[in-house]
Amino acid sequence: MLRRSSFVLLFASILSAAPAAALAQGKLTLEARDKSIHGIAVLSDGKLFADYVIGNGPKPFVWPIVGPTGKEMTRAYSTKWVDGEKTDHPHQRSFWFTHGDVNGYDFWAEAPGDGSVNPAAKPGHPKYTGHGKIVHKEYLKNEVVDGAAVIATRNDWIAPDGKKLLEDERTLTFRDLGESRSIDFDITLKATNGDVSFNETKEGSFGVRVPTTMDVDHKPDGGKILSSEGKTDKDAWGQRAAWVDYSGNVGGEQLGIAVLNHPSSFRFPTRWHVRTYGLFAANPFGATSFDKDTKDESGATIRSGESITLRYRVIFHKGDAEAAGIAKAFEEYSASK
Repeated sequence: MLRRSSFVLLFASILSAAPAAALAQGKLTLEARDKSIHGIAVLSDGKLFADYVIGNGPKPFVWPIVGPTGKEMTRAYSTKWVDGEKTDHPHQRSFWFTHGDVNGYDFWAEAPGDGSVNPAAKPGHPKYTGHGKIVHKEYLKNEVVDGAAVIATRNDWIAPDGKKLLEDERTLTFRDLGESRSIDFDITLKATNGDVSFNETKEGSFGVRVPTTMDVDHKPDGGKILSSEGKTDKDAWGQRAAWVDYSGNVGGEQLGIAVLNHPSSFRFPTRWHVRTYGLFAANPFGATSFDKDTKDESGATIRSGESITLRYRVIFHKGDAEAAGIAKAFEEYSASK
């Protein structure tokens, strides 16, 4: 028989445990940013979770992204200079979607010759065509639904001569789950202005740039790349996988980012342009760039009036892939519509 004092302590511990679990999941709200940032802020319990940024550079992107322990979990450069961060590949802005060869135009790099491997995108080349840009046109949704913050937009892909090549509709769904935070990224590419070709190149397409201290090459305590197929570090590059996790040190904590590819996504399981220097990208269009002997389709043409859809879930978590249960998280994600 429990003494009254023991019962009171036990009951109090039960009461305190239940609310704590519930409160761990942050309440999300959305807030319009002022003109200096352009876009929408996602807040969790009134504190910044992420900024969806438009009008700052040649494409929309998400930066910063604050993880479950309060630390920023993507590289700030080239939007902001931070001491100690790598300053390579300035077009790799935190969290974005582009491609390196769309109808011959480079949407991946941001300035002439800036990291581009498309010969026709380099000044001085006889077939130089220039760089395209993705222009935000309108918000289709901007609301909190069942505890998740949802931002949906329509965007035009514009060639250097001002011609519209295609448009996309993208939906970003933000969740704060306490132990982790996630962003679902769904994008439908629509051939609204004639056929459009996402041509063969490794420079694409859905990208995240991890913090400098998390990348595998960081010394002396570099991070780790792990795929659903058991490939690690440089061996994960160019391979097909349902998911890939990138984990390492961020501000003295072991944190990680997992990108999951939904089975309904175009060319699932995707190939991964994931690099030990910190680039973390999924690319379903660049098969022969990764493996010259592959029989996989390389590049893709969307016929006029048609579309393709790509779907990813990005999880910002504590620990490594095993500690965060990423394999189970993929099972849950793959079962969702």
